[in-house]
Amino acid sequence: MMLFKSLAVVSLALLAKQASAAFGITTSSSAYVIDAGSPNSLKFAVNQSNCDITSINYYGSELQYQSTGSHIGSGLGSATVTATQSGDYIKVTCATSSLTHYYVVHNGDPIIHMATYTTAEPSVGELRYIARLNSTLLPNEEPFGVVSNIAGGSAVEGEDVFLVNGQTRSKFYSSERFIDDKIHCVSGSAHRVCMILNQYETSAGGPFMRDINSNNVGSYTGLYWYMNSGHVQTETYRQGLHGPYSLYFSRSGTPSTNIDTSFFADLDIQGYVPTSARGYVSGTASGADSSFKWVIHWYNSAAQYWTYASSSGAFTSPAMKPGTYTMVYYQGEYAVATSSVTVTAGSTTSKSISGSVKTGKTVFKIGDWDGTPAGFSNSANQLRMHPSDSRMSSWNPGTYTVGSSSVSSFPMVLFKAVNSPLTIKFTASSSQTGAATLRIGTTLSFAGGRPQAVINSYSGPVPAAPTNLNSRGVTRGAYRGLGEVYDVSIPAGTIVAGTNTITISVASGSSGDAYLSPNFIFDCVELFQ
Repeated sequence: MMLFKSLAVVSLALLAKQASAAFGITTSSSAYVIDAGSPNSLKFAVNQSNCDITSINYYGSELQYQSTGSHIGSGLGSATVTATQSGDYIKVTCATSSLTHYYVVHNGDPIIHMATYTTAEPSVGELRYIARLNSTLLPNEEPFGVVSNIAGGSAVEGEDVFLVNGQTRSKFYSSERFIDDKIHCVSGSAHRVCMILNQYETSAGGPFMRDINSNNVGSYTGLYWYMNSGHVQTETYRQGLHGPYSLYFSRSGTPSTNIDTSFFADLDIQGYVPTSARGYVSGTASGADSSFKWVIHWYNSAAQYWTYASSSGAFTSPAMKPGTYTMVYYQGEYAVATSSVTVTAGSTTSKSISGSVKTGKTVFKIGDWDGTPAGFSNSANQLRMHPSDSRMSSWNPGTYTVGSSSVSSFPMVLFKAVNSPLTIKFTASSSQTGAATLRIGTTLSFAGGRPQAVINSYSGPVPAAPTNLNSRGVTRGAYRGLGEVYDVSIPAGTIVAGTNTITISVASGSSGDAYLSPNFIFDCVELFQ
């Protein structure tokens, strides 16, 4: 701590001396001080021994938290740090054996551009950048407000879910789907700092992955970009260049996310692939339910991309690295078709895709095949609240009766120790007493939770345990995992004309502790013939 305090004093002294300086670098024995030459003066100091930002002075105020720096992971510990100026650009390079981090500034812009090149997951832990900022000047989190402000709270679960003024809060509740997460900010009455993301090309998890974006802990406000983490990890981590990503400083108003970082091609950034060395995929999607948004997703071991299709189904991919990709078509977040496509530099590959949800003649359906628990009880709150929150509806609403119960009363998640089993009653006609299939779609499983169904007197088999993602989910605002779907084949004569009962239980080992007991999240339940 004394190192940070002494370094902060040095950095602040340097910044004061540079108050009227132009764009450039000032070097001391311990820090590089970068003056962005911006109209509302932005100057920041980078520790020469470990790459931490130790001071950010913007519009006359110190925005950097003074006890701990802003950095990759929890800090690189040590790195070879160099700073160079070439024309209108300054580049700070921080190199370790398996990671190189860059800070880049363009003359006159109040922006710290960054990129992180990796050949392996860093030993410092999760691959993230965290800007630790002055919580007095930047107390607010955008766009979701206080849901991740844990200042003054008491722990509810682990060291990451807290109770504050009767509300559960967590840094995880600041998340947004990668496909929609272009910008997230922290702000105060006179300053705003935004993390702007051009792409998640080398991250893992796909378009619907979520991770921590911000967290006011009281002593500081954290502004994050998570590149790779173990938070409901559904893919192997990718390595290469993560970014560019940008810290944008402003006095008020949210900046545009349309930031041109093509100049990285001229700055010797390891792993950077310019647009000229990329290709595109263009085509039309068809067949899925048009009441949902359609998403097209491309991925291989090196990169991932996505886009929304237009209302007509037309799509064009982002600029992609050359290679062969798996191509997936989603109805909402539910995959309805998979294909393969090869991308060539400098050209556009034409590739259309078609698919739909296929079942049979429906007896009843609860929910929609959209890959999410949307519409079910508590689904609107679960992203921003712990299941124990007093604002949640009861997790055990009693029997669900098809045709009379509201879908909004159907629980989005079944916990072994809280609300298992779930009872469903439905009425069948004499023509519906033949063989049938009960399909139970799930989005995420915890601790081996999966559904076992009993239909009247017939007990369906216990399914094999799903892949263990070894991560809490529903309690930390996550609902998407590998999306297992379970089919129960029902013999003819099991369903009777008149009233029928289905019970769905959580099949797994011990019940565990309430909301951390084995559980699974529902996508859709459909009985068809």
